[in-house]
Order: sequence, then structure tokens, then C-alpha cells
Amino acid sequence: MNIIQEFDTIAAIATPLGTGGVGVIRISGDTAFDIIKKIFSKKNLEAGKIAHGWIQDNGKKIDEVIVLPFRNPHSYTGEDVIEVHCHGGINVVRNILDLILKNGARTAERGEFTKRAFLNKKMDLSQAEAVADLIHAKTRNFAIQSAKNLSGVLGEKIGEIKKEIFEVLSKIIAGIDFPEDVAEPEYSYLIESFEHSLKEINKILSYAKSSDILRQGVKIAIVGKPNVGKSSLFNKLLNVERAIVTDIAGTTRDVIKENLDWDVAITLIDTAGIRDNEEVGKVEEIGIEYSKQSADEADLVLFIYDASRGMNEEDKAILNLIENKNHLIVANKCDLIEKPIDNAINISVQTDKGIEELKEKIKEIVYNFSSEDTEFITNKRQQDCLVKCKESLTQALNAAKIGELQDLISIDLKSALLFLDEITGEVITDEILENIFSHFCIGK
Repeated sequence: MNIIQEFDTIAAIATPLGTGGVGVIRISGDTAFDIIKKIFSKKNLEAGKIAHGWIQDNGKKIDEVIVLPFRNPHSYTGEDVIEVHCHGGINVVRNILDLILKNGARTAERGEFTKRAFLNKKMDLSQAEAVADLIHAKTRNFAIQSAKNLSGVLGEKIGEIKKEIFEVLSKIIAGIDFPEDVAEPEYSYLIESFEHSLKEINKILSYAKSSDILRQGVKIAIVGKPNVGKSSLFNKLLNVERAIVTDIAGTTRDVIKENLDWDVAITLIDTAGIRDNEEVGKVEEIGIEYSKQSADEADLVLFIYDASRGMNEEDKAILNLIENKNHLIVANKCDLIEKPIDNAINISVQTDKGIEELKEKIKEIVYNFSSEDTEFITNKRQQDCLVKCKESLTQALNAAKIGELQDLISIDLKSALLFLDEITGEVITDEILENIFSHFCIGK
């Protein structure tokens, strides 16, 4: 939908489809109240007051519901909004939605309710994106961090930086336009101001890696030769028998992935045993290539070998593949040796010895990837805007240091402001807007 298109009334199911106690259908638009009056047993709806009654189709009762009416601008979208809370169940909510559509609404597009909230200035774009982050949060920690942006933390900080830059720009323009009445600001003032703004931008960007880890999670690959206990360790870390375990070399011939929530989202990857021998078939050969690729893409690699047999040349060759990656050396079957192996985490998947120690070590490394209390959560789009703003401000700073003409410096400041405006949505294209909200679910 084009952002200048006149808004019509939209409706969608706002809760997941399936059996449940409650289902919610949301209606938003100028005719929301007209539509509900056609199908609801109670006609006198008062904004902000819950109404109880029946949804009816030409006198035929469909479901007993409660209706929550909201008048603009005091609603999520900033428009007239009706929420119908019915009994959960696929057919119940679909029947009511179909009835609403039949009486004048159209089906909402992905994220259209939140898009309207943004366009009606109920939230800025960083808050709208935080809604999507909350919905798709893979861990409790990321959900908590995303709530900060929904409350306006990022938008407020961007606003502070914009205000500082705009104040400097205003003084420069005043000095240029009214040279007889207003003196151009001192270059020392410009330098000090630009350096402070850059410091604030760098502070936000310093959390970029933590933001990416919290959003995307951490990939942990388990690699090693065949029959050293990779799949057994995989199952232990998951606390479920997910991978097939046998004493036959090459049992795992493909990459197996499962998710863990250790406050940071973790994708645990069990790989095919890496070996180089003529007995390897075509399928296992493909699996081995996938194993190497998984190790290369992982944020952390668990290299496991058989401590009872010692580390041989094949083990060392695998270790060489991951030497430049974050990795842990795991010596399995330590219950079969007399002394623990130095420079390795000694475990036994058979007896559970060392498993908890390994988990704690993994958590320690994973938590170091991302601060537990990340002050600013940003996504790639926002980070790109901040980097471009930083580049423009750096150019302005360098120009101020050499005493460049201030009207030329003002060009870089205007550019910096435009990039910040993209973050909060004061300046945005239809294409970017559609891309952002296409990642939402229908009904939000």
C-alpha cells in the first residue's frame, strides 16, 4: 500500500491460529464501529469500555464475545479500532473474520496495523521495528532488550544527537544568511560539538555486535573424526536423544541443527565425522564438506577427540582447520584414562563427567559475545544509517579542523541529519517502509 493512499478499514486475526482459550480479531479504520454494530448484539458501544454480547450473522449466533472499542487517536493504530475477543479455535476466529470482511473491511497486509501506528505518529520507526523484534525474539533476554526500543530508548538518543547537530547547523546558517547581524560560530565550538556527537554515535555502534548476536543467535558446531562422541555430546547438550548414535563410523552423514535458549539463542550443530579415506562414499563425502562449511560459519567450534586413543594426525589436521576460529578442545572418554588432558576440557559423555563444566565454559564464551545488558539494540538498517551519519560528521569535523568554509561544512551536517531521520522515520521511502513491515506477521 502506498503511504499516501487513503486508509480503508482493515481486519485480521491478531492471535496465532490454533486451539486456545481466546482468539482476537482486530479491526482498524473509519468504519470499524459501523462494521461491529452490524454484527454485534449490543449497539451502544462506548470507547474504553468493554462490551459483552454475541457476534451474529443475520440473527444466527456465531460466538459469545467481548468487544473492546477504541476511538482515534487513543488506539494502537491512531484510528478507530475494535478488538473482538472470542473463543480460541481456528474455525471460530475465521468465521468471525469472514463476517467482518463481508461487512466492509479488507484483510490487513503484513504489519499494516503497526505501519498505520507509525504513519499516524503513534510511534517512530525504531519503535515499530522493536515490535517486530519482540514478536520474533528467540530468547527472553532479547525480548527484554527489544522492549527498551519499544519504550523509545533508541529514538530518544537519536533525537538528542539530531538536536545537537541541528543546533550547530542553525548557527552556521544564521551566520551565512545574516553576516552583518550574526557571527559564524567559532571553529573550536564546531570541533567540540562534532566530536561529542561522534562519541555518542560510536557509543550506540559499540553495541552493534551484541545486538546482532542477540537477534541472530550464536552458531556452535561440534566437529571431529568419526566415532569420537560428537552426536553423543550433541544429545547431552540438548538433553534429548536427537542424533543417532552407533559405533559405526560415518553414522552422521548430514548436518543436524537444534536450537537452545541459554539467554542467548544458540544453534547447536552436529556434523559428519571428518576423515580422508578411500572408504568414504559419495553421501558421506558431501556430509564432510558440509561439516567443514559449518565449522567455517560457526561462531564457536567444539573440537572433540577420543582421549583414550590420544590425538593423532587426523585429529591435528581437523584442529588446524579451525585454529583461527573461536574454539574449545574437548577430550572425550576421559573416564578411560588415568590423568586428565592438559589444555582441554575433559569429559565423558558415557558417565556425564565434565559435561556441566563444558556447558559453563560455553556459556561464558557466548555471554562474552553479547553484553547481558546491552544499552542500545540496533538492526542492520539502523547500523548502516549510523555509519553513514558518522562518515558525514567525520567529514565535517575534518573540514572544521582545517578552517573550511562553513557553508560547505553545512552540507555534511544536512547529510548527517538525513541519515538519522531515516532511523526514526522522518525521512523514509515507500520501498524501505514496505521492506520493514513485510517481515511482520499479519495481524500486527
